[in-house]
Amino acid sequence: MTPAIKALEKSKVGFSIHEYHHDPASESYGLEAAEKLAVVPDRVFKTLVVMLDGKEFAVGIIPVSALLSMKQIAKAAGAKKAVMADKQAVERITGYVLGGVSPFGQKKSLKTFIDCTAENHSSIYVSAGRRGLEMEVAPDVFKTVLRANFFNLIQE
Repeated sequence: MTPAIKALEKSKVGFSIHEYHHDPASESYGLEAAEKLAVVPDRVFKTLVVMLDGKEFAVGIIPVSALLSMKQIAKAAGAKKAVMADKQAVERITGYVLGGVSPFGQKKSLKTFIDCTAENHSSIYVSAGRRGLEMEVAPDVFKTVLRANFFNLIQE
């Protein structure tokens, strides 16, 4: 049981767990999850941590098939600049290893933004807190549990 699963159980929201055998040689954790779970990549979302204006962290949740726009997430957060957070900072702040970072159950509550394409689906998949484990949730769960805002975050 991961912190992400515990957080959603505590929030009493609906979700389901999907497990698959993770291949350590896989180059893209999210695309691997989509393939092994037989889900279109547009419904599998990755959790990315950014540094805003060099002083605070935030989370961006986007489809695994897309790239995060630093300009868009900075704008969403009301910051001037955003850069990807380094690996050690991500693992320290979230409590998860890369490839298994869940937006739920993180050690520290961060501003969270989810790409607006999530609203095109009745449910989306995100990491459940470890590689090979995904959770399927309705997009409104992000608003309810994380107070996340929907925003266009994809690089064009």
